[in-house]
Amino acid sequence: MKRALCLLLVASLTGCTSTTVIKSVPEGATVYLNGERVGTTPYTLSDTKIVGSSNSITLKKEGYRDFDAVFSKTEEADVGAIIGGVLVLVPFLWTMGYKPTHTYELTPLRIETGK
Repeated sequence: MKRALCLLLVASLTGCTSTTVIKSVPEGATVYLNGERVGTTPYTLSDTKIVGSSNSITLKKEGYRDFDAVFSKTEEADVGAIIGGVLVLVPFLWTMGYKPTHTYELTPLRIETGK
C-alpha cells in the first residue's frame, strides 16, 4: 500500500511539467522568453507553471522582422495530472499543458531599392 501511494505521488508530480518546442522558419532565430534571451530555435521549453499561465516570446533573426507571440498553458489536457488530481487534488493546478510544438514563420525584411 505504501509503495502504491509513493508511485501515485511520483506520477502526479511528473504531470506538473509541461514541455513544448519553439521552432522558426527559418531556424536559428534568437528566442526571448518573457523578455529574457534563452537560446535559439529550435528551443525546448519545460516548466511547471500552473494552468492559465502565459509566456510571451520574441524571435529575432538578422534579415527578418522580429516576431512576437504569446502562448499559454491551456492548450492541451494532461491526462496524468487529471488522474492524479482526482486522487490527491493538488495536481489540478497542472491539468493543462502546451502543444508539443509551436512553429512560427519569420517575415523577411524588404530590401529597399532606392526608388
